[in-house]
Amino acid sequence: MRLVVDASVAVKWLVAEEDSDAADRLLTGGDDLYAPRLLASEIANTVWRKTRMGEIERGRAGILAAAVAEMPVHWRSDETVCADAVRLAVALDRPVYDCVYLALAHRLDAQLVTADIRFANALATTEHGGSVMTLRDYAKEQR
Repeated sequence: MRLVVDASVAVKWLVAEEDSDAADRLLTGGDDLYAPRLLASEIANTVWRKTRMGEIERGRAGILAAAVAEMPVHWRSDETVCADAVRLAVALDRPVYDCVYLALAHRLDAQLVTADIRFANALATTEHGGSVMTLRDYAKEQR
């Protein structure tokens, strides 16, 4: 299966958080994983924020950010889905950042896996609900 992962999932591959074990199942599930290049910037920002909050040691921040390049995803260019992401953001009243992942999922005929429950719930009652799966639901299906 083709799956698009967002930063809420991929950051769990680098930092132990709630549901990190579920995120790790994506790595062994045999699915083809995709991500827009935006993922790298979003993870870098999350690493910075966690460092600032004292959750990550300063010396580890650069190491974790460098590990993004080695993530087992098929990288896709943001510019190929930018216009679609803006259209989705306007229609759904959601941030473009989130909609980049959704637009990529649509483009690849894939499903978006996210740990962002609020985003998944916001889409659940729309025509896009079938394109989004929470990380927890993915993990349940893999049992």
